Amino acid sequence: MNVRLQPGETAPDFTLATDTGDTMTLSSLQGRKVILYAYPRAMTPGCTKEACDFRDSLASLQAAGFAVVGISPDEPEELAKFVERDGLTFPLLSDPEHKVLEEYGAWGEKKNYGRTITGVIRSTFVIDEAGKIEAAQYNVKATGHVARLKKQLGLDE
Repeated sequence: MNVRLQPGETAPDFTLATDTGDTMTLSSLQGRKVILYAYPRAMTPGCTKEACDFRDSLASLQAAGFAVVGISPDEPEELAKFVERDGLTFPLLSDPEHKVLEEYGAWGEKKNYGRTITGVIRSTFVIDEAGKIEAAQYNVKATGHVARLKKQLGLDE
């Protein structure tokens, strides 16, 4: 059914529009460690909580050599509003056709309030400097996720 990336696999490269309207590629970040996180929709409660947690942890993540990038099906204009409203300080990527989300296994069937729907599976990918998957986490909970991730990365304060 859904693809699930495994540690050691090459992370699929992409070129997507950002919240600023520019484009970003994963390969442009090669040489840096990257945390790519997929979330369902800008400005919803869980996604706001997760984004703000990444924002508030960005300094320690960057000090450890990580770039943080978010990805959702939202259009760049919606992402720009999200960045502005919540003071987000890392790029958000727009994948309205969910092509990249599908390549990462972050799009598919999921349960939402007891119903089965198709959409973004909240996921986080840790990608090493060579572009390989270090960790792929699917169906993560928005609340507390960044703290758990930092602990797994050995970065908890």
